[in-house]
Amino acid sequence: MTITSGLAAAATTTTIYSLYLLLFMSFFSGSSGKNYAPSDAILVNCGSSSDGVDADGRSWKGDVHGSRYTLDSENTVPARAETQDPSLPSTIPYMSARIFSSRSTYEFSVTPGRHWVRLHFYPSSYSGLSPDDALFSVEASGGFMLLRNFSASITATALTQAYIIREFSVNVTGKSLSLTFEPSVKHRSAYAFVNGIEIVSMPDIYVSSSELPSLYIAAGNDTGMSRTWYDDTPYIYGAGVGVTYSADPDVKIRYLDSIPEYTAPVDVYSTARSMGPDSRVNVNTNLTWVFQVDSNFTYIVRLHFCELQLTKINQRVFDIFLNNKTAEGAADVLAWAESRAVPVHKDYAVYLSDEPGVDYLWVALHPNQAAHPEYYDAILNGLEILKLNDSTGNLAGPNPTPAPIESPPSMASTAAQTQSSTSRIHVIGGAAGGAAALSVVFAICIAVYYRKKREPSSDSAGGSGWLPLYGGGNSQMMNNSKVSTVSGRSTASSHVSSLAANLCRHFSFQEIKQATKNFEESLVLGVGGFGKVYEGEIDNGVKVAIKRANPSSEQGLHEFQTEIEMLSKLRHRHLVSLIGYCEENNEMVLVYDYMAYGTLREHLYKSKMPPLSWKQRLEICIGAARGLHYLHTGAKYTIIHRDVKTTNILLDEKWIAKVSDFGLSKTGPGLDHTHVSTVVKGSFGYLDPEYFRRQQLTDKSDVYSFGVVLFEVLCARPALNPSLPKEQVSLADWALHCQKKGVLEDLIDPFLKGKINPECLKKFSETAEKCLSDSGVDRPAMGDVLWNLEFALQLQEGSEEGKIPADVAPARLPESGNHHVTFVVGSEREESVTSQDSDGLNTSAVFSQLINPSGR
Repeated sequence: MTITSGLAAAATTTTIYSLYLLLFMSFFSGSSGKNYAPSDAILVNCGSSSDGVDADGRSWKGDVHGSRYTLDSENTVPARAETQDPSLPSTIPYMSARIFSSRSTYEFSVTPGRHWVRLHFYPSSYSGLSPDDALFSVEASGGFMLLRNFSASITATALTQAYIIREFSVNVTGKSLSLTFEPSVKHRSAYAFVNGIEIVSMPDIYVSSSELPSLYIAAGNDTGMSRTWYDDTPYIYGAGVGVTYSADPDVKIRYLDSIPEYTAPVDVYSTARSMGPDSRVNVNTNLTWVFQVDSNFTYIVRLHFCELQLTKINQRVFDIFLNNKTAEGAADVLAWAESRAVPVHKDYAVYLSDEPGVDYLWVALHPNQAAHPEYYDAILNGLEILKLNDSTGNLAGPNPTPAPIESPPSMASTAAQTQSSTSRIHVIGGAAGGAAALSVVFAICIAVYYRKKREPSSDSAGGSGWLPLYGGGNSQMMNNSKVSTVSGRSTASSHVSSLAANLCRHFSFQEIKQATKNFEESLVLGVGGFGKVYEGEIDNGVKVAIKRANPSSEQGLHEFQTEIEMLSKLRHRHLVSLIGYCEENNEMVLVYDYMAYGTLREHLYKSKMPPLSWKQRLEICIGAARGLHYLHTGAKYTIIHRDVKTTNILLDEKWIAKVSDFGLSKTGPGLDHTHVSTVVKGSFGYLDPEYFRRQQLTDKSDVYSFGVVLFEVLCARPALNPSLPKEQVSLADWALHCQKKGVLEDLIDPFLKGKINPECLKKFSETAEKCLSDSGVDRPAMGDVLWNLEFALQLQEGSEEGKIPADVAPARLPESGNHHVTFVVGSEREESVTSQDSDGLNTSAVFSQLINPSGR
């Protein structure tokens, strides 16, 4: 790995590729200084014969009658997507596609200069074609390979996204730009497709004749260039997240002549993340971000700085490390900028070899103690990463692996072990006039900030809180969050990211009123702490559940943000699907898939519903366990639900269980921590006693709550019943008492008496008992709970069908990988080899933990 700054460049043509990973997008609204006015703005709705407008109000032209572009191949057909994912931001450009059965080229008439090229992909079935067969490459003018053997389906699955956007910046030297789509020759049934193409001119701010200048930004009104900046939160490593703050109202950002105002918006430079006020903590830790990238490429890392608080040199001095190497020692933003509120940026080149384990790019800041600054601290306002193509013009990396993304490997403390790199400087390009053409790609624009709401006008009232929820200039902002006068940090939860918002639909308040018949009381499905839930209809008869926040709920804003952030990025058969949200007129409304059979609780007691059979109850518990197991091990980060109960397990029209209500959810601890320290939240009767005592939250807290659910399902009584004798009020306590005394059958729902196989009951009750262990370390993981419940179902079905004797005993469960599993039945053996993909399989077919046992 090599690092250098102050980069010279003599590239004659440059292509920049912006790849949006699992980052939180934050669309800017409002003015951001001097905007760039594009000379070309071509938006093509591929496969459509008509024009249309997307959710941001942008006009797209159908590609059947384009005046500024041609398609040179007859082996193409227009097609419509057979299904529409509810998380698509709009039907345009995603519901129509251009299908290519052989090499085909779009030719666009453009003015010379740099242009954005954005390709939109929605992996779906088109004209009966499988999305898995869409394997293809895309090449741009000049022989630049933008995508090679690209699979939108694999990528969308790995990133848990419904659609994919790939963004490039191409320097056009002539009057035309070509994009060639070619199906993979390695796959017999391969075809290529694209839903939308954007060609928008932009200033040449990446490579100039003398230096690599500052970077750009993203959608909405991003200085006129339609770029997107993302929240850095998902990429902060460890518990040292620091603090965020924004410029005081009287501080105005002043750009130097050498930095154009469209380099980055004012919003980037007027917000920052620092290590925090405790110097004793800061000197023993780093402020670190980690990014998963492709190995065997060179990356340009651009760091944006703007000192917003201090006024003197040597008040805040810090070191900058890239991949455990010193990129900059004794960095002092005020020394660089010579004044407060003046933006500066620094560029560094990093080469990542193809050695195992070097597919992560680390950026770390640490106070420089040798300079004896006034404050031991570090700051960063924005961060950008650009990937350079190799010598063959290749910009493409491999498709991501469609499996849980593991946390990066542990890294030694850069503060203690980092030393200045003695490697040779990696020169981008070469001497003037003699360099081979390079291409800058993978421009991940990351704004390290929690974006503040625009200050209200002088004649307006209200606070200065913010809650950006959707891209475009017409976004409505919430103003009911509070800002501390001490730190400037929002006392509400972190804002709802634009990526989260873009993955679900934005409803106007008028649409919500129409869907609920102006919140007709007869349509109320239930009432919770957040507010009322209404049955509604959208899109000409599609049933939905609409949850409207109670204005008097103090936790409403936090729950609203968390629900959107969590569910917009999670897609699983056993998690309730969030369709969209509304945040107009100070309203907070969430729109979900309609669950025809309501909550699990209303099928257990205190309702007129017919009782569920034992097999139904087992299948519902298994479904809920699958959803929780996915939260704990299947998402990118461990997610702790924190409010598992029978009212948060919903049933759809096929009796499939789905975990709901993520308003209290928390991201789990990192690799070097065992718990998350947080205030106690949840529902009494389900609370983990260890969490209650120590305020230390783990995924085993969900396991405890689920144990209460299991006994609630078995006994058909509430978790708490104050009308009973004192020793029986808590179901968890009373069930454990009866289990130890051997009289648990006295608690069982009378409807189930004589209908449960004894071995099944034993397995089920032992599983529930283990979940309720007082200490979290003694509780099973949710995957083990799931496995035992599925085994209990096998026992029940076997006894009913006479196929599996009661003395069946499973062999010890392996911990990871594909497993060869043996089941002992009497004196004979039945053997099966399990695969990795469990989602959607019938519970009677195979145990899901054996199918997908790998955790994180």
